Amino acid sequence: QVQLVESGGGLVQAGGSLRLSCAASGRTFSDYAMGWFRQTPGKEREFVAAISRGGSSTYHTDSVKGRFTISRDNAKNTVYLQMNRLKPEDTAVYYCAADGDYRSAYYVGVGYDYWGQGTQVTVSS
Repeated sequence: QVQLVESGGGLVQAGGSLRLSCAASGRTFSDYAMGWFRQTPGKEREFVAAISRGGSSTYHTDSVKGRFTISRDNAKNTVYLQMNRLKPEDTAVYYCAADGDYRSAYYVGVGYDYWGQGTQVTVSS
């Protein structure tokens, strides 16, 4: 089992920045690819970004490219999502997730086994 706890959400004006953190415990963090997802009421969960186990490869969905950056610190068992130039349409609950299967297509948002409880991000116009 892997436990994931997100933090860093909040209310920010459009154009502002937030950094989300996700602290992991329970298993060897570097054995898991990590991802960020978001969801708004009435919509399906959307893949936002992913990072490989060692951190050398990152993937971002088109709508956040150039604005969001995923990173990880395996010594701290933490994955981050730096969000810049936020827009009202970025408003959502953001979830981090862990994928322990080396064969899965984590880089397109599939195969994740463990999920955090989510943190709310609200961007005002």
